[in-house]
Amino acid sequence: MSFLILKLIHILSAIILFGVGLGTVFYKIMADHSSNHAAIAVTSRHVVQADWWFTTPTVVIQPLTGILMARQLAMPLSEGWLLLTAILYVLTGLCWLPVVYLQIRMRDIANAALAKNQPLPPRYRYYSLIWMWLGVPAFFAMVGITTLMVFHGSLWS
Repeated sequence: MSFLILKLIHILSAIILFGVGLGTVFYKIMADHSSNHAAIAVTSRHVVQADWWFTTPTVVIQPLTGILMARQLAMPLSEGWLLLTAILYVLTGLCWLPVVYLQIRMRDIANAALAKNQPLPPRYRYYSLIWMWLGVPAFFAMVGITTLMVFHGSLWS
């Protein structure tokens, strides 16, 4: 596969990864603050669905295309900015995996509360708080990765 095609796939998947992440955070927070149980349940289902449909494929595509591009450029993966990018990517993944679990749990809790016409239990808010705080380092790591991708040449020159 040509370098430019790999680069295009890499950039588009990065946009999807970052955009879906920001979008799901926005809509989940807005639904949670609405206190509308139906909105919370539907949004929770959509957040989980978005992660399966969009985030999961891009999580695989990003390192794959990155490694293939580095190979085509004969660039060692131990090069400073690439290594830092990989570390930040692993940090993001370590935050994302528990977030996925929490999203599934919150979806199930919201659906059960809605079906029983009961208020959300405190556990939902607790999970939501952990979910949010796991997103903070992941967000800044993604900003760092994007910054390294754009400015890598000028940062190490």
